[in-house]
Formats: sequence, C-alpha cells, structure tokens
Amino acid sequence: MASIDVNQAITSHKTATIRNYNTQPRLIYRTVVGVNGPLVILNEVKFPQYNEIVHITLPDGTKRCGQVLEITRNKAVVQVFEGTSGIDAKNTVCEFTGDILRTPVSEDMLGRIFNGSGKPIDRGPPVLAEDFLDINGQPINPWSRIYPEEMIQTGISAIDVMNSIARGQKIPIFSAAGLPHNEIAAQIVRQGGERSFVAKHRCLFDYHVTFSVS
Repeated sequence: MASIDVNQAITSHKTATIRNYNTQPRLIYRTVVGVNGPLVILNEVKFPQYNEIVHITLPDGTKRCGQVLEITRNKAVVQVFEGTSGIDAKNTVCEFTGDILRTPVSEDMLGRIFNGSGKPIDRGPPVLAEDFLDINGQPINPWSRIYPEEMIQTGISAIDVMNSIARGQKIPIFSAAGLPHNEIAAQIVRQGGERSFVAKHRCLFDYHVTFSVS
C-alpha cells in the first residue's frame, strides 16, 4: 500500500484548489533573456495571459512568484513580487500557471495581520482557507448605482456652473504648490456640509457628514 506524507498531501490539495482541480500540464520555460529592476523578460513564450501568475525557481532552489504585466508577441514581461536578486538568466525556471492571483479567505482571517500577498505576519497560526478568491474582484456595474440627485452648492461659481458636485461623489482637487487648495476644500466642506444635510434628514440619529481631504 502506497503512503503519502501529510504535508505533501496538504500542499497537493492546496495546489489543486488554486487550479480549480485542473490537472492539465503547465508550461515551463528556461528562456529568460533579461532582468530589469523587478522585471524579468522571457522570450519564446506560448500563449501567455495578462495577469497570469508565474512561479520562478532560482538555481539554488529558491522559489518566487510573479505576475505577467506585458505581452508582446512571444515575449512576456513578468514582475517578481520578491525581487529579482539572484536570478540567473540561464538556469532560472519559470512556470506559467495559467491562472490569476487568488488569495485564501476564511473567517479565521478576522483580526489577523497580513502582508500584501495575503500571508500572515502576526506570528499567528496559518489560515486554513475555505476558498480562494480573485484579488481583482468583479467590476462594478454603473447601472446599479443610485442616481445622484442632490447637488452641493460650494459657493464657487466656476465649480457650481462648470463642474457641479453631487452628494456622495468623490471630489479630486488638483493643485500646484503654493495655491490655496486647502482653503477651497474647506469651503466645499462648509458650504455642502452639515447644515443642509440635517435640514433634509431630520430622522437620522447621526447628523454629521464625513469628508476626506487628501
């Protein structure tokens, strides 16, 4: 009777879950032609996909992860998340997974601290994933948004006439150094803030409007 190591079984199951149990072979290349900062350039790549995850194995056995940023015919530019230090163009192996970046999610993640790759950095136990979700999420359907109906009168004619602001809208303010952008932001807050909001929504318990100025 054949035996299998427990850690190997867990790793195999995790890999199969990420691949959606797709057992088709992956494409492995040794065609690195250049390294530029955090980018690795590969040649003679067949059917690369944008945002595809690439597993990179260095000559010393170190494994790193990257993502396809650009595709030009049979060339692919891969951004390495952990940096390109030590990557050898001749002996580095790149495995194209055919899948996008997914992060493990579980209720055990509540209250934990993670890095940008979704790995715990709070010295706590590993998170047992209940599912692996695409980090990009689904695009927002603009038709599902509530149509803005309430205008904010800022008192600045150039804004009110040419660039009217609706409540609930994000407002970018671009300014060169030395110009009174803080004063303009403060005036928008004063003119379109708490007073008009309270008058229309007396039934609410919280009469404050939250503004974020950056």
